[in-house]
Amino acid sequence: METKSRFLKAPKGSFFLFGPRGTGKSSWLKRTFPKAIYLDFLSPEILRAYSSSPERLEALIEGNPSEKTIIIDEVQRIPEVLGVVHRLIEKDKSLRFILTGSSSRKLKRTGVDLLGGRAGVKHLNPFMAAELGKDFKLDKALEIGLLPIVWASQDAKTTLDAYIGLYLREEVKMEGLVRNIGNFTRFLEAASLSHGSLLSLSEISRECEVDRKTVEGYINILEDLLLAFRVPVFIKKAKRHMVGHPKFYLFDAGVFQSLRPRGPLNTDQDIAGAALEGLVAQHFKAYQAYAEKRVNLYYWRTKSGVEVDFVLYGQDVFWAFEVKGSKTIHPKDLSGLLSFKEDYPQASVMLLYRGKERLRIQNVLCIPCDDFLINFNPLKFQKTF
Repeated sequence: METKSRFLKAPKGSFFLFGPRGTGKSSWLKRTFPKAIYLDFLSPEILRAYSSSPERLEALIEGNPSEKTIIIDEVQRIPEVLGVVHRLIEKDKSLRFILTGSSSRKLKRTGVDLLGGRAGVKHLNPFMAAELGKDFKLDKALEIGLLPIVWASQDAKTTLDAYIGLYLREEVKMEGLVRNIGNFTRFLEAASLSHGSLLSLSEISRECEVDRKTVEGYINILEDLLLAFRVPVFIKKAKRHMVGHPKFYLFDAGVFQSLRPRGPLNTDQDIAGAALEGLVAQHFKAYQAYAEKRVNLYYWRTKSGVEVDFVLYGQDVFWAFEVKGSKTIHPKDLSGLLSFKEDYPQASVMLLYRGKERLRIQNVLCIPCDDFLINFNPLKFQKTF
């Protein structure tokens, strides 16, 4: 597959770049900074050398005085090196460090604060449809997701299964994050049943036969590894009684599809609907990461059950979205958006569906989901819709 441009824009100074494995962090960095000093802590040889002597970094920089940009890939594997980075930034203001990681867990405990706010934070997500352009196919994205490592594979299903096995399970095991990998594997399947739903720790606990406190720890591990996220309820100036639980999403539709159990009680329609909603959710997470101004992602649900799938809210953004897997639009499909519009007349409302026509019904803009996603550019969203 040809190299695809990403919407991520590099800050001018030093920064952390987080993102799950397989999202293309290394490829983006090598393309964006081809002359930078590059250290890959996934390399066993380099890992050994810098684990025993993090100060080696200073000697490397002194040996290459003409290059001021230094990339350290998977920095969380040797968090102690951040102390050296901090000292070097203080010593030479012209140095620019780019520190990548697929997990923020170790850095939260031991590292990020050492830089004293001298490095920004960026995230690289799976592909957005607009980054793929004409190569984007909605059905393919729903089946295998949008991880670059999977999308570019000749055998996407095998690559995705390997990703699940080697990364989600072995990475967790290697980092010593859980004691019982069998419990964690059952948890992953149970968590996939909550994808796109209100997060109930008690329900997941019953499903995977693990106590509630352990489940809460497992959820935190997924979030620290950037493999899942929660979406809180929108309660600003609420005029109705709102639910309190967040919604839960795995970070990629293909990962969800691979983990989701199949059986007589799991209909294809339910799975397809959750996959579509999750695909839209991951695009909104990417929008948050790449947009020039801060935008927050919510959902809206009253205690009486009136719901809107997503709310984007920021300085110049106030949009509510409903996502439907059907090819036709029924009046009841608009009820949540109309209720939201009644409470928040300032908001723009939109329904995404699997049909082919762009419609406006009761002042609700109804757009084919694939059309919306392929035109959803975080750098010019307001101008597109």
